[in-house]
Formats: sequence, structure tokens, C-alpha cells
Amino acid sequence: MSKTTPDPSSDQQQSHDRPWHHLSDGRFRNPKGSPKKSVPLRVALPYFAQMFGRSFNKIDVPTSHVVDRDSATRDLRKHMNAAGDFITWLGHASFLCRIAGKTILTDPYLTSYAGPAGFGPKRFVKSGIAIRDLPPIDVLVVSHNHYDHLDERALAQLPDKNRTTVLVPLKLGDFFRKRGFAHVVEMDWHDELVLNDLKVTALPVVHWSRRVGFDYNTSLWAGFAFKGPDQHLFFGGDSGYGPTFKETGERYGPFDTALLGIGAYAPREMMKASHATPEEAVQMGQDLRAHTLVGMHWGTVVLTQEPPFEPPERFVSAGKEAGLPDEAVWVMKIGESRSLKANWPSNV
Repeated sequence: MSKTTPDPSSDQQQSHDRPWHHLSDGRFRNPKGSPKKSVPLRVALPYFAQMFGRSFNKIDVPTSHVVDRDSATRDLRKHMNAAGDFITWLGHASFLCRIAGKTILTDPYLTSYAGPAGFGPKRFVKSGIAIRDLPPIDVLVVSHNHYDHLDERALAQLPDKNRTTVLVPLKLGDFFRKRGFAHVVEMDWHDELVLNDLKVTALPVVHWSRRVGFDYNTSLWAGFAFKGPDQHLFFGGDSGYGPTFKETGERYGPFDTALLGIGAYAPREMMKASHATPEEAVQMGQDLRAHTLVGMHWGTVVLTQEPPFEPPERFVSAGKEAGLPDEAVWVMKIGESRSLKANWPSNV
């Protein structure tokens, strides 16, 4: 039997009088029934060797994958000046969303490297909109502390830190307070916050956290629901597949739109507790009772072994296999903006 790299929280006990995901040593764990994070060394060692080599490879990016920045910026401004809810994909898990009149920015990995001080994987496509051209941000949401979701260099360049409300999972708030953000709210799973006509709910997903060294699972990870008068949107952050999505759909659904990770899934034995396959993402959407599924967490930076442009092909195929209409499965271009319409009775 090959050795494994175990989940340090797997043998911990539940904290007394606290929910399942709170452990007695102050760390967190995934919802009940989630896949276990335990990686055989026979899988991990070749993976890291291969990924180091791939970091030097040039990626051939199809022209159809990206909207040029000038066009993307003009289109964003048109959407900002018009009425209605919309999303703009900036790449990876970063979206600009307008819901209930609030401009929301998710997981802003907007600079070059998914790592500290210029180290780590380098994105092969620039952010869809330059940071200087972003509109004022009302709500900044960060799902967890991994470098491809929490980009410290991008945060430093965001203006108006006194006006933005920052929503983060438990024990991640000080990171933002120390960097000048005045209004920071830490949220546990199922916590809700109402900002005028927008209700935000932090929701359980299947992932983990670590920023540096030995801080494994010392801060929480989460997805988020954004509900306004005309749109109910689920942002999945970063997640593997598990029964928690059906529970979320039953408790909080239906959703008009679900932003779901479809990339970074190979090798499967290593990634199943962290990232969904495209087929699992479609199942997530169905579990959530979402009308429109939007693929994210692909086509921006090479993190895993699958071909970089395989995820959307499998995502579309899985949608067809599940009987979903073509218009319900979105593969967006980086920099593209699309209007959101309430196609589902999400306020029922």
C-alpha cells in the first residue's frame, strides 16, 4: 500500500456545542458525506513533477476564448449604464456581478501569479478587465484563502477600501482589515447579511484552506448565494462534489444562475475532494435546482493535469446528456458580459 498525505483534520473531534464543521482545535472540516482528502504519494509526486514542467509551456489560446480588453471594457460600461442584473467573467473564479443594484466582485485573482511574491503558476490570459477600469465595488466576496482566489497584489490595487463591504469565511477577516478594508464581515455557513435589497448567504462547499506553512484549515471556505428582487445567484467558490449541494438546493433553491467550477480536476484521485469534474458541476447545478449553469475556474491558469481547454467541452456535453437546453449551459469568454434574467421562480 502506498503512503498518503492525510487530511490533518480528519481525526479531530467536533467542537462542543458547535456545528459539525467546527473542530475542537479551532480548525474546520467539510460537510458530512464529503469525499476525503487523502492523496497517495504515488499520485502526488508525479503530479508535482509534471506541473513544474508544464509551468514553462506556452499555452495556445484560441481567439474565441477572450474578448479584447478595449471591447470588454466598453461592453461592461454599457451594462453598468443600463438597468438590470448582469455578470462579467474576469477569468478563473473572478466575476463582476450586479444584483439588486449592488456591484459585486468575487474571488479577485487579477494579477499574474497564483502564489506569493511572483512565485507559483502564472496565468496565461490577462484579467478580462484591467483593475484600473473596474467600476466601484460595493461588495467584495472571497471564498477562501488560496492564492488563485485571494490575490493580495490585486487587493492592494483596489481603490475605495472605505466604501466596499468585504464578505469572507470565518477567521479570514483580519487579512483584509490589515490591508485597509474598513468594512469586513466574517461569515459562517448559513449566516445571512442584508444590504438594502440584496441578501447574501454563506453556504457550505467541499474544499479546504491553507495560505502558508501549517495553517491548514484554520480559516473556513464557503460558497455564497446572492438574492435580489429579480435574480438568485449561487457562486460556488472552489468545490468538489458532495451531498451538501442537494441539501443546499432543498433549503435555499431554486436558483436562477449558478457559477460553478469545471476545471482543475486531474488527477482525479488527488483532486476529487477539492474540485468537481465538468460532469459533477452539472450534477451540482441540478442538485441546486439552478436554471442556468455557468462554467468557471478554467481557461486562466494551469493548476492541474487535464488539457486547459477540455473542461468546457465536457461541461457542454454533460449538460446535453442531462437533458439541459443549450441556453442553460454557459461557456463565457474572458471579458464577456451577459445580462441575467429571472428564468426561474427563485422568489417562491
